[in-house]
Amino acid sequence: GQGKLPAPQNVTLLSKDFDMILTWAPGAGSPPGVRYTVRYESLQHLNKWKKVPHCKAIQSTSCKLTCELPTYFVKARAQVKAVLGSSRSPWVESQFKEYYLDVELAPPVLNVTLKDNSIHVEASFPLPPCVETLVWMYDLNFWEAGSEEKKQYEKILRKQAVTIDTTALRGNYCLSARSSFQGIGFKYSHFSQPLCVLLTHRG
Repeated sequence: GQGKLPAPQNVTLLSKDFDMILTWAPGAGSPPGVRYTVRYESLQHLNKWKKVPHCKAIQSTSCKLTCELPTYFVKARAQVKAVLGSSRSPWVESQFKEYYLDVELAPPVLNVTLKDNSIHVEASFPLPPCVETLVWMYDLNFWEAGSEEKKQYEKILRKQAVTIDTTALRGNYCLSARSSFQGIGFKYSHFSQPLCVLLTHRG
């Protein structure tokens, strides 16, 4: 018969930075060189485990599943087994998660262009390509460095830029943004690290 390998431990399906990821730890006493294979099933098609081509006999202890999922509105779970030569471990399953409900967001990256009397702000989102069609938004804060008062721009569509009139402004001003997504309620990322610019009067 086949040799038995220690089963992977702490098998968890989680979301981070717009991705749905299966993570695990090597089983206690795993031999060196052990690899892992992952598959998943959705509640739509229970007991129909689908292979994940990019997570077959991998050395890594995580596997991105976002773009494998058949839909973002159905719960899915994954399982992983250890493989080495002809030896296998038992499969170990994760809990069920649903992208739409469980996705965790990353803040957008701000691209700021200074014009004569305005600041032009664009946001780029580190999204997996398969979820670009979902409606992502961002909130933008703008404030004078050292001040508590922030001007807030809310629910801006992902591809929409913001232009801030700076005609009357001088000094150091900062910008920060967070991503948002309307699921059952609104979900948010944390705010990005402030990006500060010096506004000077050009005569």
